[in-house]
Amino acid sequence: MASRCVTLGIDLGTTSVKAALLEAAPGHPSGFVVLASCARAAQAEAESEVAGPQGLTAQADLKLKMLLPQPPRLLGLQGREQDVNRIIQALNECLTALPQQQLQKVRAIGVSGQMHGIVFWKTGQGCDWTEGEAAPVFKPRAVSHLVTWQDARCSSEFLASLPRPASHLSVATGFGCATIFWLLKNSPDFLKSYDAAGTIQDYVVAMLCDLPRPLMSDQNAASWGYFNTQGQSWNLEILKVSGFPVHLLPGIAEPGSVAGRTSHSWFEISKGTQVGVAMGDLQASVYSCMGQRTDAGEFLRSGSLQASSQVLSLCLPFMASSQHKHLGATGSLHAFRIPADTDPRPCSPSRLFPILRQNLSGGGSIAQWGQCAGHICPHAGSVDGRSRSGC
Repeated sequence: MASRCVTLGIDLGTTSVKAALLEAAPGHPSGFVVLASCARAAQAEAESEVAGPQGLTAQADLKLKMLLPQPPRLLGLQGREQDVNRIIQALNECLTALPQQQLQKVRAIGVSGQMHGIVFWKTGQGCDWTEGEAAPVFKPRAVSHLVTWQDARCSSEFLASLPRPASHLSVATGFGCATIFWLLKNSPDFLKSYDAAGTIQDYVVAMLCDLPRPLMSDQNAASWGYFNTQGQSWNLEILKVSGFPVHLLPGIAEPGSVAGRTSHSWFEISKGTQVGVAMGDLQASVYSCMGQRTDAGEFLRSGSLQASSQVLSLCLPFMASSQHKHLGATGSLHAFRIPADTDPRPCSPSRLFPILRQNLSGGGSIAQWGQCAGHICPHAGSVDGRSRSGC
């Protein structure tokens, strides 16, 4: 009997990178089985500055630094950036640890990752494909640091000076478009060094498929700000009036669609393998918990799988922004009140919008809480004179 197709799933989180091999299993409750998985700590935190491209030779890097303006010293502890080289190294380590014979069966690749952040690169120079010790790999080349969702360089005064977006989401520091506006004001020559941008997961998809222009799902686009989810389009006119470099905005693709095919063999994965457009980590985790489109409930996004701990209250069809604050009973849904700062974002692949509250503490906080509980439980006391051995 012919073997079933295997899918490679990748998640590029803030603190770790994960990969899993899945095989369709029609008789299984989830519809699939996990053949193998691996996680590696990214350890990618980098000094906060407007960074030059990575992966260059020392001589080329020095020459480029002479051409670029000195990084602004305005960031201090507010800037949060990550080294893309280290993220890709962690990804390569994950794939190296997976069974190579199973990688040969991979017929599709799905990628998700941390939202809001932005990385810049030069088209055609974003990476170098090399023969690794055991397999072909790609390494970042003319790529900036990743400015993450945790970045706080945009002050409230700066954000107030930006044009109002035509979107259900306001713009916050750490959002891709806000970061571009900040760079446009404080280091405009830095932006001239690049002609492409995306989230870290968009970058990986673009490198795997050698895309001439990066593609971005509406999920990640909404997380950047200045994106209209109903019209599925950027606020181009608003941005152009402000001098925003709109050429840096990726093309938009439907979540669940194919972004392209691998342009090289990658480890044991064949050239020409389908790669899906990158999804947001939130939407990917929500969709994995939904047995049906009508499912609603509370899901705790734990640090073992996702980049940040967030409590999802409900998943429901999109509604006008004026309806976000108060929702009455709709069908089988119970009436409840949603605070004004609640964040509805596109939920793929159906047109559902998760409504959530988030503490933005990072998934590591949940992992630390679990470790702490594990240490405390054996010493939590006794019942009827008998010592507890665990929780």
